[in-house]
Amino acid sequence: MTTIGEIMQTSAVIPVLVIDDVASARPIAQALVAGGLKVLEVTLRTPAALDAIREMKQVPGAIVGAGTVVSTAQFQEVMDAGAEFIVSPGLTERLADPIIASGIPYLPGVVTAGDIMRGLDLGLTHFKFFPAETSGGLKALKALAAPFHQCRFCPTGGITEASAHDWLAFDPVLCVGGSWVASGTPADIEAKARAAAALRP
Repeated sequence: MTTIGEIMQTSAVIPVLVIDDVASARPIAQALVAGGLKVLEVTLRTPAALDAIREMKQVPGAIVGAGTVVSTAQFQEVMDAGAEFIVSPGLTERLADPIIASGIPYLPGVVTAGDIMRGLDLGLTHFKFFPAETSGGLKALKALAAPFHQCRFCPTGGITEASAHDWLAFDPVLCVGGSWVASGTPADIEAKARAAAALRP
């Protein structure tokens, strides 16, 4: 099975997707993959999310995961929908234990040294730094990353096309999560994806 580290290094930007209409899921995924962003995070923020995961998995080349997973019940639902990786906004042992035991790639959210230490205790070294901008931004992550040299991060939350390059220039950052790439027409989305895929220094 692919590791979370390999998934994070697939594209410079992981689109964070809030899908309201299932009919839009496949065209959005096709546009993102055509633009070079293969890793897609569908957030569980709408009733359409599980069906959107199923639809996006039909797109050749797409690696479709579930975001905003906050309970073991949701974890089971997204596994049944075929999610290929799991992202959670925070880290609890109750949620992490069954995810880790399943072997599916897992990216939990952290924002403090205690969060990271809890993750390390669970055998994890790859984390989502969330919410990135409101938690001190790049300066905060640099301070946090210093004592945790073995860890790698995907900052998410407030990242923009303008700020993404600065985050990606920091070695422990393997990718960033962003929603800006998924707005507009399919042609707009493909163009934004192409620009985002070229952001890695």
